[in-house]
Amino acid sequence: MAGQTLEGKVAIVTGASRGIGEYIARHLAQAGATVVIAARSEEVSDPRLPGTIYSVAESIRGAGGKALAIPTNMRDSESIRGCIERTVGELGRLDILVNNAAILVPGDIESVQERHIELMWQVDLRGPVLMCKYAVPYLRAAGGGHIINISSGVAKFPGPGPYGADAGSGGLFYGMVKAGLERFTQGLAIQLQADRIAANVLSLGYVIHTPGNVWAQNDPQQPNLEFDDADWMGKAAVWIARQPPEYTGHIVFDDRMRYWLADID
Repeated sequence: MAGQTLEGKVAIVTGASRGIGEYIARHLAQAGATVVIAARSEEVSDPRLPGTIYSVAESIRGAGGKALAIPTNMRDSESIRGCIERTVGELGRLDILVNNAAILVPGDIESVQERHIELMWQVDLRGPVLMCKYAVPYLRAAGGGHIINISSGVAKFPGPGPYGADAGSGGLFYGMVKAGLERFTQGLAIQLQADRIAANVLSLGYVIHTPGNVWAQNDPQQPNLEFDDADWMGKAAVWIARQPPEYTGHIVFDDRMRYWLADID
């Protein structure tokens, strides 16, 4: 793959104990980066959600890569700050931050629970903002770096109505916070360009059946553990991280990634 090498770089990937985050972490490690597996899962408490920060880190190391597991709660600002500081304290630097951790909340505007709104806001938007806040000084100290915020096609404005029955499915709450994350990312790109810190969005445009995505529909007694892979998301994250810092402020969608995959190892 053309672009800058990731050898010697240090990356944090949030929500990396399974699903898309795990695949991004694996691909960054394969590309030569030392990867911090940052998530809450230290043990499997629900059979529908296999994988922990330790199992992913061990698997990466077993494949010849470098990984460090750091328990991280995206709702807790001290945990977020601690993840950043421990990363730099143990690995010496920070070059890449991937904000992948996110949750979906059930319900429509009338049935949604207030606690679910608060949970989503804290994990999906406030957490990534704080991760960036505490990461920026270390990215600057490394001479620049990359922030990659993971979004979704539901963030795209559906346009004026009237709408079909399936229009905007799932976009009311998740789309709201992801649209906010995208706008924040582009504002961040403007603010940080002089520091050679790129900020880009990698947007998922179709459903990948990850453990978290199918959790509510999965049988807790006899769960289906045949999940989709997210290899192309991992490859795309590596592609972005290998670009020069001038590549910033982009929202990269899956349809463009399909053309680029042919050039990605």
